[in-house]
This record gives sequence, structure tokens and C-alpha cells, in this order.
Amino acid sequence: FKIKRGQTVGLIGGTGCGKSTLVNLIPRFYDATQGTVSVDGRNVKDYPFLQLRSQIGIVPQQSILFKGTIRDNMKWQNENATDEDIIKALKIAQAYEFVSKLNKGLDSFVEQGGKNFSGGQRQRLCIARALAVQPEVLLMDEPTSALDPISTSKIEELAMQLKEQYTIVIVTHNMQQAARISDRTAFFLLGELIECGDTEQLF
Repeated sequence: FKIKRGQTVGLIGGTGCGKSTLVNLIPRFYDATQGTVSVDGRNVKDYPFLQLRSQIGIVPQQSILFKGTIRDNMKWQNENATDEDIIKALKIAQAYEFVSKLNKGLDSFVEQGGKNFSGGQRQRLCIARALAVQPEVLLMDEPTSALDPISTSKIEELAMQLKEQYTIVIVTHNMQQAARISDRTAFFLLGELIECGDTEQLF
């Protein structure tokens, strides 16, 4: 199936049906053994790794932050990101408000796993880290799976705002979440795409 530039596509299906596998094929965390995965009409295998991944921002299923500073974490995918780039990404991800209130700002310490931040804060920092790449495509793998209802609502609102700026692929188990956020929805079962279409028509 195809995802057009500027669309938000929700990938729906049970555990182990292939949603995350599909997402991981796009930045070449591993390669397709059959068929072709293309970005901008070009086989991802034909891109140099750095060029391909500079176009893709990744928000992993687990809100993983690394031991160091907030600045270190924001440079994980883009070591050339300036403070201006980082602050812009933090603002878009609605994370700058709480980061700016920390005593050391971008130099504030992050414990391994980000345990000194709440679940919602960790997720917004992970989204900001993905945006610091200045990507064209944003991959979000179960971005609210570990969050409480209030944090989930905030992340969904943020995803709705991001739709205006990025092509987004969002993995979710939640059909209601897909209906709220996505322009198109793809349903997977046992590793196969069984249906894909406009969200309004499918729901």
C-alpha cells in the first residue's frame, strides 16, 4: 500500500500481527526479504543510511531516554542539532514548558530510562528527539501504550497538531485512537494487510 506525503496513517491489529515490523522496515532496522519498501519512490536499500534516517523521526514503543543530559538525548538521532533546533523541537512536542523550568534547562540530568521524569514527560521528550532530526516522516510506535488517560489525551492532541507538518505512521491497538488521529487506516492480521482505506469510510 502507499502513503502519500502529508497523510497520517494508523496501523491497527493485534499483538504480533506485523505493525511494528512494517514500521521498522522503513528506516531499515532490518530489510524486507520479499517485496520492496520505498521512500519518495526510491528503494530504501538504495539510500545511504544517514540520508535515509535523516528523513525519518522515530518515536519508539517504549519511551526510552538515555543517561546524560536532555541535550544529549535530543542529539541522539541528529548530533548536529543546535540548541535552537532542540528548543524548536521541544516547543512543538509541548515539552519546552517543563524543560525550561528545570534548574539547568537543556543541561538537566536524565537518569537511565528517564526515570526522573513522568511517563507523559518522557513521551514528549521522545517525540521532541524525533522532531530534532527535522524529519519528513514521523514513525510513532504505540506512543500512548504506557501512559495514563490524561497523558494519552495530551499526546493524541499533539499528534493531531503534528499532522499539519509531517507525514505520520502511527501504530496503535486502539481503534478509537486511530479514528481520531488518522486520515487512513490499515488493518493487519497475522502478518498480512487485510484492509486499507480512508478512516471515515472504514469507521
